[in-house]
Amino acid sequence: MTDRPAARLLAATLLAAALAAPAAAQTLRIGLAEDPDALDPTTARTFVGRIVFASLCDKLFDIDAKLGVVPQLATRHAWGADGKELTITLRDGVRFHDGERMDAAAVKYSLDRHLRMQGSFRRAEISVVQSVDVVDPLTVKLTLSAPFSPLIAALTDRAGMIVSPKAAEAAGAQFGNRPVCAGPFRFVERVAQDRIVLERFADYWDKSRIHVDKVVFQPIPDSTVRLANLQAGGLELIERVQPTDIPQVKRNNRLALSLSDELGYQGLTLNVANGDRAKGAIGDRRVREALELSIDRAIINQVVYNGDYVPTAQPIPPANPYHMAGVKTGARNVERARQLLREAGHPAPVIELMIPNNPELRQIGEIMQSMVKEAGIDLRLRATEFATSLNAAEKGDFDAYILGWSGRVDPDGNIYSFWKTGGPLNYSRLSNPEVDRLLDQARLVNDLAERRRLYEQAMEVVRAERPIVYLWHRKNVVAHVAKLTGLAAVPDGILRLQDVRLAN
Repeated sequence: MTDRPAARLLAATLLAAALAAPAAAQTLRIGLAEDPDALDPTTARTFVGRIVFASLCDKLFDIDAKLGVVPQLATRHAWGADGKELTITLRDGVRFHDGERMDAAAVKYSLDRHLRMQGSFRRAEISVVQSVDVVDPLTVKLTLSAPFSPLIAALTDRAGMIVSPKAAEAAGAQFGNRPVCAGPFRFVERVAQDRIVLERFADYWDKSRIHVDKVVFQPIPDSTVRLANLQAGGLELIERVQPTDIPQVKRNNRLALSLSDELGYQGLTLNVANGDRAKGAIGDRRVREALELSIDRAIINQVVYNGDYVPTAQPIPPANPYHMAGVKTGARNVERARQLLREAGHPAPVIELMIPNNPELRQIGEIMQSMVKEAGIDLRLRATEFATSLNAAEKGDFDAYILGWSGRVDPDGNIYSFWKTGGPLNYSRLSNPEVDRLLDQARLVNDLAERRRLYEQAMEVVRAERPIVYLWHRKNVVAHVAKLTGLAAVPDGILRLQDVRLAN
C-alpha cells in the first residue's frame, strides 16, 4: 500500500533539489581552418588568431554588423581641433584575467608595446602615434605626428587590444604562450595543432552576455573534415564552410548557416625583391604579368567555389565605399603571356607556388598549375602548414604564395602594410616612393572621394609591379548546430560569443 503523503513529499523534495542544482557546464567546440600563430596581440598575424582573440582580449573599440564603431574597453573618444590629439575615456571596473585593474596606465603600456616591441606587427597600423599619456586613471591622450583618419578603425582590432602589464612584463617574449587580457574568457591551455582551451572569466565586465562556460578551438585544415565533425556532433560551430558544401548544410535540419560578405580578399603574393628568390624569373615584372594573364579567375571560382565569390583585381570589395570601380579584372590571354615570357628571356620559367596545406587551396594550386602550363610556366606546388608558410614568406622563401586577407573596415588596413616600403605584411618587398607618398597622404585625408583618388593612383603603380595578384572577394560562411543561437554575422568574419547560447 502506497504512503501518498510520503510520496508527495519525496516528489517535492526531488523537484526542489533539481531546481537548486546548478546548470550543467556548457562547452562550445569551434572548428578553425588553421592553427593560430602566437596568441600575442602585438605579434599575431593570422585570421584564426583574431577569432580566438575575440573571446580572449577585449579592445578599446569594436565594430557591429553594420560596420559601425561601438565602445568596448573605451566608452567614448574625442579628437582635438587639429586632428593630432585623441582623448579616450575608459570603462571603469574592468579587470584583467590575473585580477589586475585595466586602467589608463595599462592602455599606455599596451599601445607603447605595440609601437616599440621587437617583432610588432601593430607598429605600422598606429605608427603616427608619437606619445600616449595618462591623464587620469580612466583617461588617456594620444598625440599624433599628423592627422590619421584610420586610427579608430585600427583600434577596433589587435592594435586596440589591451594586455595585463604585470603578466606581459613577467612573460616577456613568451607572453603569447599564456596571454592575459580582459576578455570574456581566460586562457587555460594550448596544444599545438590540436586545441586551444578558454574558460569563462567570472569577473568579466560584461558577464551577463556570456552564456557558455568553456570554449575549445580545434584547428582542422580540411573543410570536409570540419563539416563532418559538425554533422557528427564533435563540434558545435565551424568557420569557413566551402560554398560547395552550403547545400549539404541547408539540407540538415540540425544545422544552421551564418553568411556575410567579407572585408578582404584572396590573393597571390609574388616575390618582387625579397631575398635571393627574387633574383629568379619571378623578380621580372613581365614574368609576374604573364603569370596573371595565364590564370582565369572566373573558372577557378566556378570549379572551387561554385561561382559564389566575386573575381577581383583590387584589395577593396565592391560594397566598400572606397572600392575602385575602374580597377577591373582582365581576360585571360595565354598568347600575350607567352610573348611576355619571351621578352623577359624566360620562355619556360620554373615557379614554385607555396600553398597553406588544406584541400581547397591545393585544388586552386592544381588548377593554376594546369592553366599556366599552357603559357609555358612550370608551376611547382609546395604545401606548407599555415603558420610555417607565414614565416617562410617573411624570410623571402617563396616565389609565389596563395594568401588571403580577412580585411578591415578602413581601406588602409587592406593596403598600407602590404604596399608600403618596410610594411610588416609586405612579403613581396615592393618598394616604390610614389606608392609610399600616396599611401601616407591618404592617411591624412578624411574626404572619401579624395582618399579613393589617392588609392586609385597608388593602384596604377601596384598593378604594373604586381606584388599581389588579387583573385576574388570571398564570403564568410559559418555553420553551427541549430541549438546555438545569438551569433552575430559581422562582415569581418570574427566570431563574437557575446549573447551566444547553447540550448540543452
